[in-house]
Amino acid sequence: MIIPNTSSLTCVEICAGAGGQALGLEQAGFEAKALVEIDKHACETLRYNRPGWNVIEGDVRNFSAEPYKGVDLLAGGVPCPPFSKAGKQLGPGDDRDLFPEALRLVRECQPKAVMLENVRGFLDAVFSDYRLELKAALNNMGYQTSWHLLNASDFGVPQLRPRVVVVAIQKQFACDFLPPIPLTDGIPPKTVGETLIDLMLENGWEGALAWAAQANDIAPTLVGGSKKHGGADLGPTRARKAWASLGVEGRTLADAPPPKNHTGMPRLTVKMAARIQGFPDEWIIRGRKTAAYRQVGNAFPPPVAKAVADKIRFALVSAKDIRKKQNQ
Repeated sequence: MIIPNTSSLTCVEICAGAGGQALGLEQAGFEAKALVEIDKHACETLRYNRPGWNVIEGDVRNFSAEPYKGVDLLAGGVPCPPFSKAGKQLGPGDDRDLFPEALRLVRECQPKAVMLENVRGFLDAVFSDYRLELKAALNNMGYQTSWHLLNASDFGVPQLRPRVVVVAIQKQFACDFLPPIPLTDGIPPKTVGETLIDLMLENGWEGALAWAAQANDIAPTLVGGSKKHGGADLGPTRARKAWASLGVEGRTLADAPPPKNHTGMPRLTVKMAARIQGFPDEWIIRGRKTAAYRQVGNAFPPPVAKAVADKIRFALVSAKDIRKKQNQ
């Protein structure tokens, strides 16, 4: 059982999805005051795993953060397609771009810090003006802003998964914020085979050990797809070839681990994909296979979220301690 971390620091999260970022924030000591998510299956996942959380099901465009004014952290994994090559990189021209809504919410609740996750494409040259506009808007509200390209594999997650995290901290706290450094200290994360061998053995598959020896690298980035396209598979042709090199059939997902006499490449189950994404086994993903896998594939790995949130927490708590000593 996952034991929630109690804390005096609070957070509001938008686009919460299956709870990858929320779980990382909780592990870093942030108490969720509200989690906003439009997908009903993801909301079911959040409520099932944390019945006490205030899960608000609906479009973030209709959410007001004013009741949460003064919260310590506003976080979210705003939709990636506007900045991904698969989504044609339409940026602000894409109706899924929610950075403007995030700025509105910052104005409404005036958090001490902001943490927004997106794909690596956000750093492409085509969006340089957009990034500067975002930074200027946050600066005008009193925040010091930076963005950081992080690979999940540097934080113990068995896949590469490069992601950009935008961090904005009120200037009075910003001097104590440092970006997270790789936690592996030169030690590579587990391979796909090492990560999944026990799950592949659950039904007695006789070829599991030989498969695990072949699956001797970290996974390619999981691709969740969207409601506009994509399903319960491991991505387009290029991604499937990468999975095939690890001995994994990526055209579909399985309902159960391979049977004893299975031949050929095994398929992943949703539980296996969730473990590849850094979710603990105790975190149950709700919904039918396609809906469940989309939640997993689109998630922010909890260990990476925790690593960033730990640094934000340190900055906020350090500043509080300094002021307390100055006032004594």
